[in-house]
Amino acid sequence: MRWALYTFVALLVAAFLALASVATAIVLAWPKLPSLEALTDYRPRIPLRVYTADGHLLGEFGEERRALVRIDDVPARLRQAILAAEDERFYEHPGVDLIGIARAAVANLVSGERGQGASTITMQVARNFFLSREKTYNRKLYEILLSIKIEHNLSKDQILELHVNQIFLGHRAYGFAAASRTYFGKTLDELTLGEAAMLAGLPKAPSAFNPISNLRRATLRQHYVLRRMLEVGFIDQAAFEGARAEPVRLASGAARTQAREAGGGDYVAEMARRIAVDQFGDDAYTLGIKIITTVTRAEQAAAQRALRQGVMDYDRRRGYRGPEAFVDLTGVADGDEEALGERLAEFDEHGGLHPAVVLEASPKEVRVYRDGEVLHIAGKGLAFAAPMLNERAPQTRRIRRGAIVRVRDTGEKGWEITQLPEVEAALISIDANTGAVRALAGGFDFDRNKFNHVTQALRQPGSAFKPFIFSAAFERGFSPAHFEEDGPLFFPAEVTGSKDWEPKNYDGKYDGMMTLRDAMTRSKNMVSIRVLQSITPRYAQDYIGRFGFEPERHPPFLTMALGAGTATPWQMAAGYAVFANGGFKIEPYIVSEIIDGNGRTVARVDPPVAGKSAPRVIDPRNAWLIDSILQDVVQRGTGARAKSLGRNDLAGKTGTTNDYVDAWFAGYNPDVVAIAWVGHSQPRNLGRGETGGRAALPIWIDYMRTALADIPEKTRNRPAGLLPVRHAGSDYTDYYYQENPMPEPPQLALPDIPELRYFISDETPWRGQPPTLTPPGIPPAPPRPVPAARSAPAPVEERIVTPLRP
Repeated sequence: MRWALYTFVALLVAAFLALASVATAIVLAWPKLPSLEALTDYRPRIPLRVYTADGHLLGEFGEERRALVRIDDVPARLRQAILAAEDERFYEHPGVDLIGIARAAVANLVSGERGQGASTITMQVARNFFLSREKTYNRKLYEILLSIKIEHNLSKDQILELHVNQIFLGHRAYGFAAASRTYFGKTLDELTLGEAAMLAGLPKAPSAFNPISNLRRATLRQHYVLRRMLEVGFIDQAAFEGARAEPVRLASGAARTQAREAGGGDYVAEMARRIAVDQFGDDAYTLGIKIITTVTRAEQAAAQRALRQGVMDYDRRRGYRGPEAFVDLTGVADGDEEALGERLAEFDEHGGLHPAVVLEASPKEVRVYRDGEVLHIAGKGLAFAAPMLNERAPQTRRIRRGAIVRVRDTGEKGWEITQLPEVEAALISIDANTGAVRALAGGFDFDRNKFNHVTQALRQPGSAFKPFIFSAAFERGFSPAHFEEDGPLFFPAEVTGSKDWEPKNYDGKYDGMMTLRDAMTRSKNMVSIRVLQSITPRYAQDYIGRFGFEPERHPPFLTMALGAGTATPWQMAAGYAVFANGGFKIEPYIVSEIIDGNGRTVARVDPPVAGKSAPRVIDPRNAWLIDSILQDVVQRGTGARAKSLGRNDLAGKTGTTNDYVDAWFAGYNPDVVAIAWVGHSQPRNLGRGETGGRAALPIWIDYMRTALADIPEKTRNRPAGLLPVRHAGSDYTDYYYQENPMPEPPQLALPDIPELRYFISDETPWRGQPPTLTPPGIPPAPPRPVPAARSAPAPVEERIVTPLRP
């Protein structure tokens, strides 16, 4: 009895000492607890986000992906899933669940480890904001004390709101709103019960249980959460079974690729990011800044889609090069997904072209493994790669087991074997009157090549530069009705200062005297050189600065007439906008508004507008004349494929540089200017026949089909100060500046034959249709091509000038 009393007293003393120790620890620790200002004045690290003009997310930059939500905006099914998975008694306990702590303590004593905890949601908030995740009793004490302090200062809903927004859930997603977008591509209110349960299971081990990294473990954890929801009465049996049977559809893999392709705004987002960092430094990544760009989702998607299709079409014309690489499949079974996945790990998807490893190949069928599935490709799906399925194909290029190939889902036609293109391209579209960028695609795939060919690629524009030379000529007295010779030219080394130069037309043919209108329409190099020679390269170099070009990048030599200087697609768009808007200089821009983390607009662009606040840089007559010629290029010249759009207000110019290095199409209507370019990042030959009209124009057409869908046709009125002139044999009227002399036809020397005087009137120029003069021994001139009919101008007295032909 005495020993029992001693034992009881000893236990009381021990308990007293323990309580005293705890009390002492609390007294000493309490003053050291951190201030709760981080909770009461919650300022999370919110990433920089870039949006389209119509509100769609283009890109997100920052170490932490986060989207703040109020607790009232969190759907009930997600709140219930979180409570069932982590803390079902959250609204009942004072921040610390004593029953849970006792249970965990017993489990740890029995196991001899510290593997179990009993964290409530409040304790997790305390840890995530103020403490580390080390498992020590000292840290646990601070966590408990902080939880009690938090509960005394914040309501339960405030605490849960902090938890929902702050918790890390894998893949750089912080908070459930960010995780919902990362894993499922949805907002919180769009989540199904099964998806909510999967997200609620992530806090236990985000890296191990997230569905992108390990779908099987994520699914097991999801089932546990659903079972807990059923046990505590949040859902019934029918909802439980329905959620378990629900298929998991992730916004990753193919789905994430399709979402990226739908917007295709990586180059735009990167440009916006740089602007934000220039303004705010590294704080731009944490202040929750929103950048609103000028592009729209539909046009941006159309631009990226058109560019990729154009590049793929070009690549198919060049033929299949063979597998991308070969991997060793010795000892690897066709069903060994882990081993096959490892072989594909270093090959990324680009532009919808998925890497796949060949399991078996024959000329009739190829079996490949990609992303968890085996594809059987046959028929048309093998057409492109057929040469490398032949037994006589070189072993290093032949498709065989272990080959890494690219496959593409063509929709109803199924999968096909293709390849990553080597060529690059660019497309920019701007509003002709304000400079706002409507769409921008800087390359085939941003993840593969981050070099923005729209803003960074200085390339030779070739014949696409001729309109600027002709515009300069019109200011020196020329007009579209002037005649110039299309004949061979040769410049010896003593003239060029370096080496002999003998320029040629693209087709190697020469057509004699022709109007400047015809020369531009048919892209005659010899005429352009002669025109530039007349006005002098130095004058032209100074003149092109009006359009936004850098004169120093266009040396004052005759080669300028052929676009031998350098310009970016961005600069070309600004230049062509001057013709499109009637002669006003606008500056392209891509960011319209910057909003800070508090929703306040800190910057907004107010651009100069053509016809209002933008400066006039060329005569309106000049812009109208160039526009009329460029419309002819589309109607009957090198850009005639654009007529497939079925509009009469389109104008443009093709461009092809020496050795087919660069291919361009620069075109517009009065509202939209778009520039398409195709070439290699490191300049080299594209292949014979790959002109601007073949390689670049189809991209432009595909994009403009979307861009102009809701824009009505417009007819530009002819400005005052132009006089009409019609050359005999032509069915259209041309114009020249009223202060300049009337364009005269070429006065060709006639043979000294006395009889000719009876056929030539002293009155010149001819009025009406003159007789055909054909001296003996000289064949009659071939008939001139008949241009397409132009819109009728305002009635003005016409003067008809008849060229004399031998």
